[in-house]
Amino acid sequence: MPTLPPSSHDAAIEAQVFWLRFKNEIATALIIVLLGIAGFAGYRLYTHSRDSAAAALLGSAKSPPDYQQVIARYPNTPAGASGYLLLAEAQRNEKKFAEANATLQAFVNKNPDHELVPTAQMAIAANLESMGKSDEALASYQQIATKYPKSFNAPLAFISQVPLLKSKNRTEEARRVCETILTQYRDSFWANDAMRELRLLKPSAPSAAGSITAPPGAPGAPPRLIARPPQAASSTAPPSGAPTPAPKKPR
Repeated sequence: MPTLPPSSHDAAIEAQVFWLRFKNEIATALIIVLLGIAGFAGYRLYTHSRDSAAAALLGSAKSPPDYQQVIARYPNTPAGASGYLLLAEAQRNEKKFAEANATLQAFVNKNPDHELVPTAQMAIAANLESMGKSDEALASYQQIATKYPKSFNAPLAFISQVPLLKSKNRTEEARRVCETILTQYRDSFWANDAMRELRLLKPSAPSAAGSITAPPGAPGAPPRLIARPPQAASSTAPPSGAPTPAPKKPR
């Protein structure tokens, strides 16, 4: 014989029993949820208010002390991160390259996942170049090009290596860098510069063996004074005063 489903009266009684038995636990859970929602809403409100205040302060900043104030008061805000970059730019404009690099490195250390980290590292390399530290600058450009191949800074890091390599007479490396830009970044803004640099670079060795000219006195080359002068193709007449050979008669 099939059993009948419980009546609504029984379900209501079971619900009341369940509430009476677990009402303290349910109330505690509801309070925790409500406090979490309120805390999250309060944090979002606080974050928005803080970010707005930081952005307003950054917008009114005009000098290095102003940028330093933004960094000190709002270190964990987008405006604080931008303050590092603006402070470094102001220091570079004042020819304080070492101070600018310290500021940029602090930005990188504090914001390792920021989208402008490659840009900051490019600025560090440019400052090193301005300080005459060409080896360190070249190493930085190479590191950026290798570490961030998909970044818009990658072709700029490559083309920035070319003048440094040329100054060190590393022509073949400069040529390979230009070829890399034309191969991997041919649609970038720097492709035209790479093509122009590639045309200016002189090959280290002649491309064809026939174009090699042995210098005078080199082994296998006749001395200049005893070498046979080249004859013109059109000078077929014998020299003046020489006897004209008689034509041979056919036998």
